[in-house]
Amino acid sequence: MFGLGTPELMIILAIAFLVFGGKKLPELGAGLGKGISSFKKGLQEPALSDKKEAQKTE
Repeated sequence: MFGLGTPELMIILAIAFLVFGGKKLPELGAGLGKGISSFKKGLQEPALSDKKEAQKTE
């Protein structure tokens, strides 16, 4: 995973905790998860619309 080991991830999480605080981290994680799922849906939609168009022309 990008050459990151456990110690590096622990340092990144500690810095994030110091910067954003304990109350804000769950909100940031939820927002990040929603953003990623939205991005994946956006990538899949053109493929789905292409399939629908192909079925209409048949």
